[in-house]
Amino acid sequence: MVQLVKRNKTIHVSLGLAAIILLAACSDAHSPSAPEQQSDHYTMLDYAKLAKIDAHVHANSSDRSFLEQAKLDNFTLLSINVDYPDFPSIAEQRKVALQLKQLDEEQFQFASTFSMDNWQHENWQETVIEDIDLAIKQGAKAVKVWKNIGMSHRDAKGDLVMIDHPSFAPIFEHMKNNNLPLVGHQGEPKNCWLPLEEMTVNNDRQYFAAHPEYHMYLHPEFPSYEDQMQARDTMLVKNPQLRFMGAHMASLEWSVDELAEFFERNPLAVADMAARSGQIQYQSVLDRYKVREFFIKYQDRILYATDLTHNPGRDPEAFKQEVRNKWHQDWKYLSTSEVLQVPEVDGVIKGLALPKSVINKIYRRNAQRFFDLTTH
Repeated sequence: MVQLVKRNKTIHVSLGLAAIILLAACSDAHSPSAPEQQSDHYTMLDYAKLAKIDAHVHANSSDRSFLEQAKLDNFTLLSINVDYPDFPSIAEQRKVALQLKQLDEEQFQFASTFSMDNWQHENWQETVIEDIDLAIKQGAKAVKVWKNIGMSHRDAKGDLVMIDHPSFAPIFEHMKNNNLPLVGHQGEPKNCWLPLEEMTVNNDRQYFAAHPEYHMYLHPEFPSYEDQMQARDTMLVKNPQLRFMGAHMASLEWSVDELAEFFERNPLAVADMAARSGQIQYQSVLDRYKVREFFIKYQDRILYATDLTHNPGRDPEAFKQEVRNKWHQDWKYLSTSEVLQVPEVDGVIKGLALPKSVINKIYRRNAQRFFDLTTH
């Protein structure tokens, strides 16, 4: 997971970033089908009025500050449990989710996950399915599969277990039969497989410089980015009726063209924006019109999400400010034509000013439909 931290290094692009930013900020090229008229898109004054959903967060603390800020900003939270060693245990994450859900049945929703412990035990699949059924009864809206499948968990021979492994087939079949969505985080940002100087956003460059053990460019012994994407796509071919959300722009954050092709190949799939707004904004600096057209064309397939994470021990007020800043920044970028600055990309960026009808879907209706949410 990529943290939201300050980035200070310069991004080098072939046309010269300064010139491109100036063009992006000044350009008035609009879609013929969705002209940018003031009455057609929201402003910052509309932010708190619209009921919104953040479809990918991690509420790992029973402290109420995340839920309190969500209420102030008119957000419903979908907290996703994950088999991540730096988080509390899966059982503790579920416990916290149920506590917060009990506080507000509409403002807080959660997705479950499953452990790879005892993976090769003969009863592993049965145990996982039983736990999924329990999670459904407790209110879970989906099941998450994390990148440990494909990037860290190994079989008895020492080979990495990929998402298209046949052992997952009964689990995915059970989920399909129960109309339960799968949230899939396969691979990492493509930048992870590039040298630092070729990475497109500051947060990736700084993170992998500080964590070379996770920088796949330095580890050719691991599967390639293409291998990870192929395994995910193969799994979807095997499960065409499985409702699937590709977390983090389906790990195709680097190219709206590639993500568009993914959508065309997988008509039931959607993608969330969690922790990948910087890569989207980088592309809109280069070609704002293309990115805006992508959001308009695939307005039914994109879910607003942040990956904001509330772990135990955080200062409540500092966390609330982080949450509010992130939500305001993204609203400004997606909903208005104002110029903004973000830590992930150097310089200034012009907002996409997406039509109100598109914003309504990305911020609420798509998540309501896909996760079968009843929200305010």
